[in-house]
Amino acid sequence: MAASTSKNVIFAALAGNAAIAVTKFIAALITGSAAMMSEAIHSVVDTGNQIILLIGLKRAARPATETHPFGHGLQLYFYTFVVAVLIFGVGAVVSILHGIERIQAPEPIADPWINYVVLGLAVLFEGASWTVALKAFNKEREGRPFFGVIRSSKDPTVFTVLFEDTAALAGLVVALIGVVCSHVFDLPVLDGVASVIIGLILAVTAGFLAFESQSLLTGEAADPATREGIRAIAEAEPGVEGLNDARTMHFGPNEILVALSLDFRDSLSAGEVEDTVARLEQKIRAAYPQAGRIYVEAQSFASHSAVRAAVIAGGGAGALVSEVPGPGAS
Repeated sequence: MAASTSKNVIFAALAGNAAIAVTKFIAALITGSAAMMSEAIHSVVDTGNQIILLIGLKRAARPATETHPFGHGLQLYFYTFVVAVLIFGVGAVVSILHGIERIQAPEPIADPWINYVVLGLAVLFEGASWTVALKAFNKEREGRPFFGVIRSSKDPTVFTVLFEDTAALAGLVVALIGVVCSHVFDLPVLDGVASVIIGLILAVTAGFLAFESQSLLTGEAADPATREGIRAIAEAEPGVEGLNDARTMHFGPNEILVALSLDFRDSLSAGEVEDTVARLEQKIRAAYPQAGRIYVEAQSFASHSAVRAAVIAGGGAGALVSEVPGPGAS
């Protein structure tokens, strides 16, 4: 997904969360509602998270340098992981502790109608932000399974905002139920219970985002269709006897490193091998523009197998798993 689309989604969420946070804090201070205070904290955390994601996008867009020869794309994944940590450490933990405190010492909510109005407005603001994020996500999804796209997506910004907004909407519903029940049944303890539930919702959201971002941060391969397409192009190239190994790694949502080990025909001259590599790189980039860096190793299958066996025997992990096994590999 284009960076401009990601930024639009983040800016929409940032504007909505900032407005909601101020409104919730005012309502929480007036009414003394624990659930409303948890929601206010949640909105402040979300606002900060949008700023962090924008910083991540900006830093990830920096060009490659001598110290970072593959660019800075992985920084986006790092900042997404920071967002997950903040959601858990600030949003979830504070909400749960505040709720437990209110359960232990329940207090009646003053002027609950203020909470009703604020929560209603918050649902409208949050719903607008959620709609923007959902449209952007559905555009990327293109009819594919919802959770399958999340697992395979290499751009964490959109689904991070979508899950934050989904958690926010769920939290608003819980807060509204808690405030209404606390008021109608005259049970102030339910306000604290709602705060704890909001914290648990945030904890689950943070855990999911942390899992997804750490997977990207530690080096995910391209999606199966891209890997299979690169393999097919390499194997179909005249002059290539066989494909020993093909590995890919995302250095950002739109940046893939491709490493190929090819067995060229013995009859080719050095110049013909160079021409074959050049044609192959052009074909791969034409089919997959995100393949920014392509490295080709000329190696016979026998030599490749020997190196692989030596690495395995030495306890190395580098040759244990191959995205595309060579001929005869198990």
